[in-house]
Amino acid sequence: MEKPTIHPYIPIIIGVFSVALSAIFVKMTSADSGVTAFYRMLFSIVIMSPVFFLKYTHEIKKLSKRDWTFTTIAGVFLAFHFILWFESLNYTSVASSTVLVTLQPLFAFAGTYFFFKEKLSLKTLVAGAIAISGSVLIGYGDFKLSGSALFGDLLALIACALITAYLLFGQDVRKRLSLVTYTFVVYGISTITLFFYIIFKGESFGPYPASEWMWFLLLALIPNLLGHTLFNWALKWVSTNVISIAILFEPIGAAILAYFILGEYLSLSQIVGGSIVLAGITLFIADYQKIKMHFFKIKA
Repeated sequence: MEKPTIHPYIPIIIGVFSVALSAIFVKMTSADSGVTAFYRMLFSIVIMSPVFFLKYTHEIKKLSKRDWTFTTIAGVFLAFHFILWFESLNYTSVASSTVLVTLQPLFAFAGTYFFFKEKLSLKTLVAGAIAISGSVLIGYGDFKLSGSALFGDLLALIACALITAYLLFGQDVRKRLSLVTYTFVVYGISTITLFFYIIFKGESFGPYPASEWMWFLLLALIPNLLGHTLFNWALKWVSTNVISIAILFEPIGAAILAYFILGEYLSLSQIVGGSIVLAGITLFIADYQKIKMHFFKIKA
């Protein structure tokens, strides 16, 4: 496997800041969750189409039956991740939803252990536990014991499991495909899934005011084409665990943005929780040998 052109830390950090805007854009829309997710994915593949069809169509032949199976599963999981997460934002706050949807280490640590036999050091587990506890604390002030808030929290937690499964299945295929080809195919499958979901649910494809189309387009450009695509690029050299830990930065950025843009209160528990998340991630990075193993799986 060739060396990355830039250190994987850089695109992962940019990706985290990009996806932090996702919840804000979704909150600004009034369309149904399935419709918002559909146009986010549709605009993404439309924008990518010229590059894919000009330079990368030949790579489709490289996909084995197993690759198609894994990519299809990843695309379906990604579609329902967006549906459930966007829906959760109708019931709970940005802080609470992003906290739960980014608790991916709970699932990623187990997934990479059982599916890829990746060994986890005690320090890695402790670092993950610290970061997760900090993420929970961020949203503590917004957690409510009402039925609607609990329902929103449950949707976000399921969405978290789905995005982790999406990354796990993609980790295997991504190592054999270029970033453009893998992203285009998995986004295409996700778009098709969302199309049939909207028809099944009887949701409306339009028309919508210009402001709605702007938010759909921004969702495609920033969280998707910049954020998730950078994560897909990094999957060639890093473990799902590394990305899942890094994504724990998302609630910090999302909570701050929600405070200034949406007027959602930022509590002391969220500020303290953010500090704990940073401490957990710092401990994870300090384990040099672990990071070296994840970030540079390069044959001598």
